[in-house]
Amino acid sequence: VQLQASGGGLVQAGVSLRLSCAASGRTVNSYAMGWFRQTPGKGREFVASITWTGRSTYYADSAEGRFTISRDIAKNTVYLQMNSLKPEDTAVYYCAADASPTMKGHIRYWGQGTQVTVSS
Repeated sequence: VQLQASGGGLVQAGVSLRLSCAASGRTVNSYAMGWFRQTPGKGREFVASITWTGRSTYYADSAEGRFTISRDIAKNTVYLQMNSLKPEDTAVYYCAADASPTMKGHIRYWGQGTQVTVSS
């Protein structure tokens, strides 16, 4: 499974941004997909995930109510809609795929990161 993330950028606080992660590979639609983020000096932090069917989603407290994860199975793409962005959302965002929908253990596949910078 290969994951290609895109959509990051520099935005002002309060605006919205949508990240995309295009997945490829024969078995990609059997995996849950999700997003993590990382700031300098810290480990990767779980943001959100979605089951391979798209029927269940999971969010970190920091994302709940502001971020929405979704997936388009036909396009093998997962999205992270981020609204009301805050400066503390600034991070490198990584796409992930794993058998576990909650993504609390070792993650099997990582994409490259995409930088999100939110200015105040």
